[in-house]
Amino acid sequence: MTRRAIELAGVVAVLAAVAVLLQLASVPAGGQEPEAAPPTPWGEPDLQGIWTTDYDTPLERPARYADREFFTDEERAAIDAERTRLLDTHRSERGSEQDVGGAYDASIFLTHKHLGRRTSLIIDPPDGQLPPIAAELERRREEAGAYQAALLQSADACQTERPGCPPPGPRSPLYEDAPPHYLTRSINRAYNPEDRSLSERCLGARLPDFGSITGFFLQIVQSPGNVAIFYDTGQGQGWQRVIPVTDRPHLTSGVRQWHGDSRARWEGDTLVVDVTNFSAKTDFYGSRENLHLVERWTRLDAETLEYTATMEDPTAWTSPWTVTFELSLQSNEANRIYKEPRCHEGNYGLPALLAGARAGERAFAAGEGPDPATLCIAGGAAACGGFGGGFAESGEEVDPLLR
Repeated sequence: MTRRAIELAGVVAVLAAVAVLLQLASVPAGGQEPEAAPPTPWGEPDLQGIWTTDYDTPLERPARYADREFFTDEERAAIDAERTRLLDTHRSERGSEQDVGGAYDASIFLTHKHLGRRTSLIIDPPDGQLPPIAAELERRREEAGAYQAALLQSADACQTERPGCPPPGPRSPLYEDAPPHYLTRSINRAYNPEDRSLSERCLGARLPDFGSITGFFLQIVQSPGNVAIFYDTGQGQGWQRVIPVTDRPHLTSGVRQWHGDSRARWEGDTLVVDVTNFSAKTDFYGSRENLHLVERWTRLDAETLEYTATMEDPTAWTSPWTVTFELSLQSNEANRIYKEPRCHEGNYGLPALLAGARAGERAFAAGEGPDPATLCIAGGAAACGGFGGGFAESGEEVDPLLR
């Protein structure tokens, strides 16, 4: 038997084993139905515990599964194997700009889980896709995109017409101008903190949160009249949320908060949370201060919590859309930790980044360094190099779910 045949036989064996494990994982031990969770001492459904997702599910349904709500076990195993192969591959020349741009090594900083059964988190619209964007959001994106392209056109990384880059050109007059809108993503400049992304400013936590490859754990604690949720998400950008269970109205429209204003009620065994009054400085897939969020939290059994969220904003999307996923209960004993939103990278990195930018400007003015406009610091993997989330932005090494 040739070496190639032996390798292929090994791959087939691994895929078959993974498919069997995925099938067994969905069957309760002994064929028994999961136990129900007892209520709280004051009689409400008990949502308490530390929760996380077990599987990775794309937000939108991949095009080749357009009419499919679920993957087969064989498809999940094959996609897992291909993603593992790509994540284990180092693609860039050591020391190159692309190598530095991909410094968040997938095996250290990121959490890639096995693929779940659903082909998308989105269940409405039924095609698993985000609804078309509204005219106002399209206008904002065009203005922001043109501004970002103008700042990128002189960057060295874009002189070779990399994917995601605008056509190369000289330093743009817009380099000195204020952006057309409040920024939530990095631009190719570092004049002030607002030129950098929310994550770089330690403001990456958002609501709703569907989890990410940088980690996702929730701890829910209840008391009569309140539900508290600690979001341990991102890389140290956790945050605390206290939701009143009340029939009191929302805050007046003049009061805006980063995570909105939440008001909860019980509908049978489901906690329904209505959230409005978001800040215009946040951004959820294009929605800002006009986002209206309705969450539904339901304890399915002792080990499982279902989360469903419906988002509506006529200035961002032409229709509402809904996401659902399940979270599994984690061990309280094994997770006795002191929770502290920390974000040390932002605390130290952002002042250093701004100080470095000022030093670069002084060096350029003295004729001892390059024009800062030729450096690529926009953060986008496609424009500046690197592999976002461990995958390429285009070509054969993109995430298999996006092909």
